[in-house]
Amino acid sequence: MKRILYIEDNNDTANVMKIILGKIGYDIDTANDGQTGIEKALAGNWDLIMLDVMLPDMSGWDIFKILRPKNTAKYIFISAIPASSDRLEQIEKEGICGYIMKPFSKKEIEEKIDNILR
Repeated sequence: MKRILYIEDNNDTANVMKIILGKIGYDIDTANDGQTGIEKALAGNWDLIMLDVMLPDMSGWDIFKILRPKNTAKYIFISAIPASSDRLEQIEKEGICGYIMKPFSKKEIEEKIDNILR
């Protein structure tokens, strides 16, 4: 079973993601802030780490920069803020597998995560 860590400060969004991805066979855990997310990421073996771009204590980008050299997980950003084409290009060059806009649909999440992990 593929393991996913979702670092998201909105509990409702995190719970919806747990339901969606759990129903299609993923083992998903969440963290509500950047520091807890970093600790969980370093303590576990994750196939995918999903990062909210804007967290109360640090950005998803900052978390990515800390974690990327320390594990082999794939990464995806999730945000309510649209990214410019230049930013999306930079994200891809850095090794991030995708960028999902909130609000997202169940189908979009299922397809995107399946494409990354299967």
